[in-house]
Amino acid sequence: MRHRTLFIGLVGLLAAAGAACGSGSGSGSGKQTEAGRATGSALVGLFRVDAGRCTDAGVTAGAWFRMIQPGGKAGEGPFVPNGDSPCGDKTWSPLRPGSDGGLVTGAYQPQPAEPFDADGRGTAEAILAPTAFFAVPFANATNPVDPQTGAKTTAPTITATGGKLSGDLSAFAAAWNKQHFNQGAPKPGGAMPGLTAGPSGTYDAATRHYVLEWSSQIIGGPFNNFTGVWHFEGTFEKR
Repeated sequence: MRHRTLFIGLVGLLAAAGAACGSGSGSGSGKQTEAGRATGSALVGLFRVDAGRCTDAGVTAGAWFRMIQPGGKAGEGPFVPNGDSPCGDKTWSPLRPGSDGGLVTGAYQPQPAEPFDADGRGTAEAILAPTAFFAVPFANATNPVDPQTGAKTTAPTITATGGKLSGDLSAFAAAWNKQHFNQGAPKPGGAMPGLTAGPSGTYDAATRHYVLEWSSQIIGGPFNNFTGVWHFEGTFEKR
């Protein structure tokens, strides 16, 4: 009954967002990425992810995910509440590292041949452990061909320049409820529509500690014009 209630709540939220924003505001090429123009050191290896930790409010440390509602603003929201979040503020969803420990650069961590189980739960678990979202866990992968758009992507790249991070995460995707959503920045092909931004962050070469953030506006489907906000932090391991 709880799962049904959560899902009905999500359906209402999507319907309200669609009525407010229409279907056309998310389309278009948007701004183009600056990734690749910066010079610096390519960080090729594993960005090991620290598990997100909650308080009575939101996530205070580690990795997390939030979703901005259509018409919202970066850093301000309004954000979508996730009834499955263990945080006091349900708009924060803590993330846990997957079997690989985090995000690999210079290579793909593709989704399995069967990206969903019979109930629509995402099955990829290399980057992150699947995260419950409105009663259905989403899973993340980096794919050479984006499963939502069919477009070719670039294997994840992150560059450090003076302690600042930039790169290309166009291959990053989410699988939820038997649907695919590109969550890369830039999008495959280099577009940066709407609130899509990053990746950006910081890197301490001495400690190898990093913070990496990006946002990706969804184009098409039931979450059209919603924006996923991703925050990874942890330690980089060169390979």
